[in-house]
Amino acid sequence: MHTGEQMTFETRLNAIFPEITSDKFLKKNNVAGEIPFYVFDYLPEEELKVRAHISFMEDRIAKQCSQIRFKHIKLFNLMIEYLSERGNLDKAYALEAEKGAEALWNALSATVKPERFVNIIAEKCNLSSCDLLFISGVGTVWPWVRAHSLLNNLQSVTGNASVILFYPGKYTGQSFQLFARLEENNYYRAFRLVP
Repeated sequence: MHTGEQMTFETRLNAIFPEITSDKFLKKNNVAGEIPFYVFDYLPEEELKVRAHISFMEDRIAKQCSQIRFKHIKLFNLMIEYLSERGNLDKAYALEAEKGAEALWNALSATVKPERFVNIIAEKCNLSSCDLLFISGVGTVWPWVRAHSLLNNLQSVTGNASVILFYPGKYTGQSFQLFARLEENNYYRAFRLVP
């Protein structure tokens, strides 16, 4: 690729698997002592393609790279499971129907905090036996959980796992812009997985 030439979205998607299964990536030779957190950013209208590609990569890792201990966390599913296990899911539906979205927002804000989310991830996913962690669904749990807060809190529980956050928006290498519209104005340093 020539300097300044932009990769197509499909080329970026197809570059993920060879990158994450390379020896350099798996041995963390490319992070120079930094936390191995990566962001794959994309335009929100590409969400369905990203979901399909994640599923494709999961199957391919299982079949071709069984030595990689792998987990995929879908944040929305995790939130629903968490609420359901505590008997709060039906209450949340009823609250929204009766008092509206703002009341639901206020009620869930106390329950679904990034710190609590990270503890749930740690409990359910046994990250100590994980080499690679995919996280998707950032847009579905916004504004309760924001990308920079999630990553900041995950640092303490991921152990040696490399984390790839699939982000529906723009990531500059230092800040996030969800849906390529909402400026988060919060600094976070992670590596862009595929420029």
